[in-house]
Amino acid sequence: MNSFNEASRVWIYQSDRELTTEEVNSLEYILKQFTTDWTAHDNLLKASARIYYNRFIVLMVDESQYGASGCSIDKSVRLMKEIENKFKINLFDRFNIAYKYNGQVKSVSRNEFEELLKEKVLNGESIVFNNLVTTIKEFENNWEVPLKNSWHNQVFASVL
Repeated sequence: MNSFNEASRVWIYQSDRELTTEEVNSLEYILKQFTTDWTAHDNLLKASARIYYNRFIVLMVDESQYGASGCSIDKSVRLMKEIENKFKINLFDRFNIAYKYNGQVKSVSRNEFEELLKEKVLNGESIVFNNLVTTIKEFENNWEVPLKNSWHNQVFASVL
């Protein structure tokens, strides 16, 4: 990310479970192959991918050279669908909410998350992952944030 413009686009895909070390190694190889060859209208994209916490796949494109087009974005979505099938994970469940608890990253359904808030296991200071960020700058500053500083605060305001 260091050599990428801070306005570079970011897409975050969250697995519904933690990946094993073997799976991460295999996945890193697949992602490297993809980002090395990823094009938009026959122009090679300056792209990268990383896996965070053995759970989040983060794709990045520095659009200061060439922008990601609809077709190139479709290619990345197809890749994520293939990854889902290969690793038996779900990357597109937007109701799967990730948070940190006792130094570990956990994820639960929206209903389970709400229960954790009601039971005061989690609160406004709890660290959540804002997978809606769209640029590297946002990713670096607003991805891992206290719940009170994220969209989660509005969605779950009634139980906080």
